[in-house]
Amino acid sequence: MSEGRSRETWEHTSALLAMIVNVNRMKKTSRKFTPLDFDPYAAEKKRDAGDSLTVGTVGLDVLKKVFVDGRKAGRKT
Repeated sequence: MSEGRSRETWEHTSALLAMIVNVNRMKKTSRKFTPLDFDPYAAEKKRDAGDSLTVGTVGLDVLKKVFVDGRKAGRKT
């Protein structure tokens, strides 16, 4: 129960912090902040969600094989 209250308090506090920072930021040189940037519990959720999804990188040769060479193989002559 105390953790739920702590989470709710941080949601409120982080919303206020985001508002204060956005009001006082340089409009052209800085990004817009959200309450998630200041909430330590939201950072845990982001970190946990990021661990479950693994994204790999591939070279462009794989795309060429799928889209260019694959069309040639599937064509009727």
